[in-house]
Amino acid sequence: MTIAVDFDGTIVEHRYPRIGEEIPFAVETLKLLQQEKHRLILWSVREGELLDEAIEWCRGLEFYAANKDYPEEERDHQGFSRKLKADLFIDDRNVGGIPDWGIIYEMIKEKKTFADIYSQQREENTSQKKKRKWLPF
Repeated sequence: MTIAVDFDGTIVEHRYPRIGEEIPFAVETLKLLQQEKHRLILWSVREGELLDEAIEWCRGLEFYAANKDYPEEERDHQGFSRKLKADLFIDDRNVGGIPDWGIIYEMIKEKKTFADIYSQQREENTSQKKKRKWLPF
C-alpha cells in the first residue's frame, strides 16, 4: 500500500518552520509499516531546504518520494499537481484530527476504519461496565 504521510502536526508537533518534538510513536510506527513493505511518501507543505531538514530529521525512515508520486517525477510549476496518488493519507488535518499512532497502525494492519475501532472500544467499555455491576462500589 502507498501511504502519504504529512510531517508537521502528524510526525512532529507544529512548530513550522522549525521542527517540533516527535509525536509519540510516529517514527517507530512508520518504520514498522515500512518493514511490512508499505511504500511511504512524505507529503508536506515544506519545500527545498525545509523539506530536506524534515527528511533528515526522520531518523532512518526511507521515504519512497517526497511531495511527488515517484522519485523521478519532475516538478514543473506550470501544470504540476501536488495531488498524490496514494492509497491512504495520514494527516493531522483529517476531519476529527489525527488518532494516536497505535490506532493508526491497527487501522492499517487490520484494514479497519476509525468507526470500526471506535465501535469495538465502545462495546468493550460497555461489557466492562456490565461485568462490574455486581461490585458494591
